[in-house]
Amino acid sequence: MIRSIIAATGSYIPDTVVDNQDFLATRFFSAEGTEIQQAPATILEKFSAITGIQARRYAHSDHTASDLGFLAAQDALTSSGIDPETLDYIIVAHNFGDVVAGSNRVDMVPSLASRIKARLTIRNPDCVAYDMAFGCPGWLEALVQASYYIRSGDARRCLVIGTETLSRIVDPHDRDTMLFSDGSGAVILEATAQEGVGILAHHTQTHAHEYASLLQMGKSYNPEKATDPDRYMKMNGRRLYEFALQHVPLVIQTALQKANVPLSRVRKVLIHQANEKMDVAILQRLFKLYGEECTNQELMPMTISWLGNSSVATVPTLLDLLQKGQLPGHRIDAGDVVLFASVGAGMNINALVYQF
Repeated sequence: MIRSIIAATGSYIPDTVVDNQDFLATRFFSAEGTEIQQAPATILEKFSAITGIQARRYAHSDHTASDLGFLAAQDALTSSGIDPETLDYIIVAHNFGDVVAGSNRVDMVPSLASRIKARLTIRNPDCVAYDMAFGCPGWLEALVQASYYIRSGDARRCLVIGTETLSRIVDPHDRDTMLFSDGSGAVILEATAQEGVGILAHHTQTHAHEYASLLQMGKSYNPEKATDPDRYMKMNGRRLYEFALQHVPLVIQTALQKANVPLSRVRKVLIHQANEKMDVAILQRLFKLYGEECTNQELMPMTISWLGNSSVATVPTLLDLLQKGQLPGHRIDAGDVVLFASVGAGMNINALVYQF
């Protein structure tokens, strides 16, 4: 049986650091358009306590999402020595395409995947390049698609990228602005005949009927911008939190059941870096489904405190840092079972079980 294994990882983390203190002078408004009168220091303290975020990264003004994706892909290719001409697919997950600095306009023609393929100077026309729009779980779902291409015999090697510049589509007067960041991560997935390694199983759900509007585009909360034609990402944080705790653990459990892997075998949980408090609660709920308590503090490495939430880029960036020994106290050894999971706009949820 042909299986899919991760042959290389790469990432690009912008070096522009934006600390929480940089928002001290920001005027924040409620969804109803009322200016929030709490002291800025109090707002920041509450924000940090809930999300775990102390800082985030923003892209350089001359970089777009496809630029970041290219740099992450280049990192994966260079560090592994893989010839880009051997790639059969390039799948790029994102939500807003290329948004230039100072603009709020989405640019997705040509696709980001085609732009990155061109930047990599790949001439092979049989290397198919396309984009994936699936909310924050987009990168993980693209990995699932790439695995199916490989298992079917249609491909031997796929480049899967998650890239985003969320800092350019957030409302500067919405407190949720402080959640989001920019970055990119990539993996190269390839075929193997080796048993017991690679992607073992996955499970995906879309809860659109009741929950599609939990993340959507909307006007600025600042009433002074009522006639502004731009639209910004808006989130119903409380309901999203409740949704995630109710549904994500069940999706993860189903993936583990499909893989016939007990929870006790999982060595790492790489979950979308959306909100530290929420991610911790999801893991606790997962263990509760098995009648257990999570006591292993090293089970779930986190990057949200210093990288923020870069949507589709959080999980592949986390994986790359882990694989390259850049997360002290964490590592992955041969034979380890790692659980990937994500939740986001749609509302979409996915989970994937992988053995190294």
